[in-house]
Amino acid sequence: MKRGISSNTRHELIGALSERYRQGSRAEKGKILNELVKLTKSHRKHAIRLINQRRPSNSISVRPGRRIYDEAVREALAAIWEAADRICGKRLRVVMPDYVESLESHGHLKLNSDLRNKLLTVSAATIDRILTPMRDKAHGRSKRRRKSQMKVKGKIPVRTFVDWHEPEPGYFETNLVAHNGGLTTGSCVHSLVLTDICSGWTECVAMVAREQTLVLEALEALQPQLPVPLLGIDTGNDGTFINESLIKYCESRGVKFTRSRAYLKNDQAWIEQKNGAVVRRFVGHQRLKGILAAQVLGRLHRLTRLYVNFFQPSFKLRDKTREEPRCGNPISLQPLLAIVC
Repeated sequence: MKRGISSNTRHELIGALSERYRQGSRAEKGKILNELVKLTKSHRKHAIRLINQRRPSNSISVRPGRRIYDEAVREALAAIWEAADRICGKRLRVVMPDYVESLESHGHLKLNSDLRNKLLTVSAATIDRILTPMRDKAHGRSKRRRKSQMKVKGKIPVRTFVDWHEPEPGYFETNLVAHNGGLTTGSCVHSLVLTDICSGWTECVAMVAREQTLVLEALEALQPQLPVPLLGIDTGNDGTFINESLIKYCESRGVKFTRSRAYLKNDQAWIEQKNGAVVRRFVGHQRLKGILAAQVLGRLHRLTRLYVNFFQPSFKLRDKTREEPRCGNPISLQPLLAIVC
């Protein structure tokens, strides 16, 4: 068997063999050790130490509960934390005596000696552990629903950069570009970008915020502008794309919905290139916020799409040739690029 015997069975076995081991001869001890090593699958030296401990078979230690800080400590600690402007546990631990004395003198806390000693001796790590539920509730945080997210992801097939081969026009890679100026906090304007894998045709639309219903509205507004019917979209793993709303939207319109692998941008190499060469080139990296900024950005996208798609040539990989290596150098692939007008 692979895992061996359980801990309780091992204790009982050692207790039964220890007396025979101590009273036996050298040859008998060797046989007993051989059987013990075979049954417990432990090292021979470790088996000798176990059998010489003379541990009784029924002495199975059970770790008692170590809860020290009850609900009274939690309530008092929450009051002190609020009075200290919700600072972290390390800072709160330093100023704890001053806050306890001040709150008691003003009648905000009534502590007995045992409760006061617990508050004055609690560690910074324990303070953070006790205050975690209160801190999450105060900040509006909640546990991520990992199972539901994985369930939605399981409905969307994964497509890597090697799975495209030669798709017909109509299969678009889709991504969002955030115009946040380098700050991830707060709401900002986003650009929804679509790039056709076959031709490189690129469309952009401005969104006032990052929201899944706005993605559906943007896709609906972009389709009349596309030169070919929308046959499929390939997105990243952002929550604005990985949701039931977009899945139902694609199913109702016969659009094939795929996604890339997480943290591998090369799976969306075509649109990642357009994000920099088109969106960042014309818009820049400044922070855009509000309805007015989204309207101006939308007008800019409507003007630049004509220039990018009709007057700018784009390269498309036509062929690769493998060359023989030189003196141990790795094999190189020489790409042959064709200009697509």
